[in-house]
Amino acid sequence: MEDPGRVVGVGGCWAQSVKDEVFERFPFVDVAFGPGQIHRLAEFLTQDSLTAQGYFEFEDFSGHLPAKRARDFQGWVQISVGCNCVCAYCIVPQTRGREVSRRPGELIAEIESLAAEGVREVTLLGQNVNAYGRDLPQEERITFAELLSRVDAVEGVERIRYTSPHPKDMREDVIRAHAELPALCEHIHLPLQSGLIREHVPDCALTTDIIVGFPGEADEDFAATLDVTDRVGYDGAFTFIFSPRRGTEAATMMDQVPHPVKRERMARLVELVQRRARERAQRFVGRTMQVLVEGPSRTDPARLRGRTGHNKTVNFEGTAEPGELVEVEITGATSTTLSGHERLLSRVP
Repeated sequence: MEDPGRVVGVGGCWAQSVKDEVFERFPFVDVAFGPGQIHRLAEFLTQDSLTAQGYFEFEDFSGHLPAKRARDFQGWVQISVGCNCVCAYCIVPQTRGREVSRRPGELIAEIESLAAEGVREVTLLGQNVNAYGRDLPQEERITFAELLSRVDAVEGVERIRYTSPHPKDMREDVIRAHAELPALCEHIHLPLQSGLIREHVPDCALTTDIIVGFPGEADEDFAATLDVTDRVGYDGAFTFIFSPRRGTEAATMMDQVPHPVKRERMARLVELVQRRARERAQRFVGRTMQVLVEGPSRTDPARLRGRTGHNKTVNFEGTAEPGELVEVEITGATSTTLSGHERLLSRVP
């Protein structure tokens, strides 16, 4: 190696999934660790002698680590780890273990601390975030909707977001929370489900994930994907071409879809998603939206960039500072962004 004194580490879900194979394939690696061992890394690196080894047992929440925030007014809080689902394409349960929830008192104390430091927007994180609480002791067990209500009650928290939920755990009490809790944003990212949500929150922004070319996907299956995408009218979607993950059931399935077919289907899906998202975005034109300012626009530093409660990026003319909530009159919309100008005397204390 060019720098023999340098310590090389590999971390995350991939390292967890292959374990000791890391060192067999890459002998120059000094340390490998999974997501639950991040808090042990400093301890390892300060040892007198370093030898190749890995920490692969599930030990702790990364949420217990000291926070480092890109923006002083936005905070991310890990409420759970792991997943009890067994999806054929996904390696997460093997690398992150079963669902484990943090205690609600601990979470609320952390969020109160964040709010005291000036955080106005909190995002709750978990592999299956809306399954929160089911593994907790009976005396501490609360539902995800109850947790949202407690976070909403924290003074100083103006916005609440969360990711990633699962359709099987999207209960009516969570949807009602979107209609009833002032701080809970009107945006849900959820795989292919919408009816009940729009019944309670008609203006809710819906985004989703769609995999193209899963093994055995026939032409009529893909046509059904296009149909539901068109009928739902998503505000946006993360679309993926299926790629096999070693160790998952789907990696060994028969009837793998040829890559050229997957690419052609992906192009058709992306065109539809963008067209419907562009159509959906027009509902904001002419409205005044509350925007949390994030900083200068990436495309025009003379303008500002922020985000609505619907999770739509807005580029606008104004004089607000990052972290301020302002009212913006929306004058234009594309499939991905809105544009407008700040209304005078619009600052939210």
